[in-house]
Amino acid sequence: MSASEPLDAPPDAPLDALVIGAGPGGLTAAIYLARFKRRFLVVHDGESRAGWIPLSRNHPGFPDGIAGSELLERMTAQAQRYGARIEAGRVEALALADGLFTATLEDGRSITARAVLMAMGVLDNAPDLPGVETAIRESLVRICPICDGYEVEGQAVAVIGRDTGGAREALFLTTYTPRVTLVHVGPPHDLPAEERARLERAGIAVIETPITSVVLDNRRIDALVFDGGEPSRFDAVYSALGVTPRCTLAVEAGATLGEDGRLVVGPHQQTTVPGLYAAGDMVRGLNQISTAEGEAAIAATAIHNRLREADGEAG
Repeated sequence: MSASEPLDAPPDAPLDALVIGAGPGGLTAAIYLARFKRRFLVVHDGESRAGWIPLSRNHPGFPDGIAGSELLERMTAQAQRYGARIEAGRVEALALADGLFTATLEDGRSITARAVLMAMGVLDNAPDLPGVETAIRESLVRICPICDGYEVEGQAVAVIGRDTGGAREALFLTTYTPRVTLVHVGPPHDLPAEERARLERAGIAVIETPITSVVLDNRRIDALVFDGGEPSRFDAVYSALGVTPRCTLAVEAGATLGEDGRLVVGPHQQTTVPGLYAAGDMVRGLNQISTAEGEAAIAATAIHNRLREADGEAG
């Protein structure tokens, strides 16, 4: 019997908690809940964006960087060392009734829990480029200048955007290089005159011709070819098309979304539904591993304390 399955708990008793997602946020929560000796389960679909990262150089504690897949493996081993149960699967529905959450998995199983932590992340709105998912996984197309803008210092960089978000990302990258080009793939009116003026003042060129093909050389994007023009060569290409938070399950359970499409949470990561918590990219737009880990630690501790209070254990 593992540390997360107390001997006095009936097999059919509701779990203390269900964690949905096994990225850095979900696995941090698993480490904490296991060490709190809670009876819980982590369910994940194996699609953590962190696993795509070839080498993260801004995660604290790894001065030479660490691959996203290795970080997930280490965190999984750490959680399991304390008895965490982590299973592959996809939660298809989540409902709340009489103070208990019921999650329905794709295989038809139902899991009942007293609290739920959502750590499902976001889906990237990928550019329309050949083999783009593979390109992102292999870092041919970058998605986070906060994470790795430092590595493109002085290089020629293209930013693919469709609105003011793309303009902001292009401007952000001038922290590292003056050689930035914005490839605007949205309607002209989605890049207002004031944004165009800011880009011009910063020396950022704007291309609004559709991308027709991509030139690969030595396992990197060497050039983007635009309709009717010569190839434009870049050292790095960023996609700034935004993300879609994976909040459908939380909304089904009654949680409220903010204007940015992410979940509204309080200071302890609880959503507007009591007992339903969220951490990471589906809550905050910074999209950083360390942020997800910190929020998950807050949420897991809040879940533990909430259950202690409900059980009359809080002093």
